[in-house]
Amino acid sequence: MGKWSKDEMARRVARDIADGMVVNLGIGMPTLVANHLGGKEVMLHSENGVIGMGPTPPPGEEDYDLINAGKQPVTLRPGGCFFHHADSFAMMRGGHLDVCVLGAFQVSGRGDLANWHTGAPDAIPAVGGAMDLAIGAKKTWVMMEHTTKTGEPKIVERCTYPLTGLACVSRIYTDLAVIDVTPTGLRVVEIVDGLDFDALQARTAVALRR
Repeated sequence: MGKWSKDEMARRVARDIADGMVVNLGIGMPTLVANHLGGKEVMLHSENGVIGMGPTPPPGEEDYDLINAGKQPVTLRPGGCFFHHADSFAMMRGGHLDVCVLGAFQVSGRGDLANWHTGAPDAIPAVGGAMDLAIGAKKTWVMMEHTTKTGEPKIVERCTYPLTGLACVSRIYTDLAVIDVTPTGLRVVEIVDGLDFDALQARTAVALRR
């Protein structure tokens, strides 16, 4: 069975981001999207108080005074700027972001998101700005593996982990498929080569439609 690499997943997200959008890329896998936007005029925002980020700097050219919310070094495009993170959260909460791309532990069939805590007693919860982003952005997309390391579905009927936001996710990008969350259920947009619809359904705990 084939799987898309993280970079291939990021390319699909970048493909669907339009010129002129203001976009927040969540910590972890979503940050890879910045490297695949090409010449698109996209304004990348980070909740630690940066807007106008560019791709990852080349090795040896990192400046650790210029980082994203995940403490990874980034570049700054012409016109980019810094500001207090209270202002950054005002942008998030005020509906000024067109899209946020977040990682997730689980997404439910109706678009509920769980991405900050597994509920395990030894886990360290890290919500950051996820709740503000999930609800404040005009669209919330998720980028994640389709199943856990032990093969359990991450797209589920009902989230069993603490929730980040209710009915906020509109599109899911996994290593196996791209899936839209619609009022009539989950619609498969694209499947990785070598995987058929029935095999995808077997790895998903919610009914899918084509």
